[in-house]
Amino acid sequence: MYRRALTIWPLPRNRATGAGPATSRTLGGMATAAALCDLAPREFLGEIDVLLAIYADAMEADAALLPGRRELMRRHAAYPAFKALEVRSAGYAADDPHTVAGFSYGFHGEPGQWWFDAVSAALSRTIGPALTARWLADCVEVAELHVRKEQQHRGFGTAMLTALTAGRPERTAMLSTPDRETTARRLYRRMGFTDLLTGYSFPGGSPPYAVMGVVLPLADPVAAAGPPRSASPSA
Repeated sequence: MYRRALTIWPLPRNRATGAGPATSRTLGGMATAAALCDLAPREFLGEIDVLLAIYADAMEADAALLPGRRELMRRHAAYPAFKALEVRSAGYAADDPHTVAGFSYGFHGEPGQWWFDAVSAALSRTIGPALTARWLADCVEVAELHVRKEQQHRGFGTAMLTALTAGRPERTAMLSTPDRETTARRLYRRMGFTDLLTGYSFPGGSPPYAVMGVVLPLADPVAAAGPPRSASPSA
């Protein structure tokens, strides 16, 4: 069972008629589009194939790489302080994977984790061991945040990132994202993340990534219209 619905979004109106979409439902008299739901590790594993399909859609991932990604997600569910969320669309049905619009998860980062160790080594070479330690010593890794292409630009990513990091005890949040101008990267910047490393290829070879970090709590995306934060976590 899902533990709780966290957020409800209004459905956008039809631009031509001004009417709500035909698939909308009402909740307390308000048309609703989606609910943000908290997933326990067991629930996350039970939906892993649905979530993997969302990852593949959002990232345009090579099908040959998906089995490895699936195994990585499975291992992540056992990491310390794991937290996962999914966005359910209006008309959610457990037997219809397309009614899950997006998902995100993260966990406490620590030595011995592949991403943590790779990023720690790369950052130490570029910004130095002391500053690297200040970013990584007490961090939550935002491992995945994806929304189906047809469901993007509706605030789901912002809501998931906010809920995923809200109330975390860690001092910083860290993530990596493709090193190009994407919807996701613009979201991260609006939420206060700053580039710590760019043009980085992970061990084994990968397209270039940017490693980004933020001191928690996240910035208000509406108010965060000023210049990027300093790369120093004390700023």
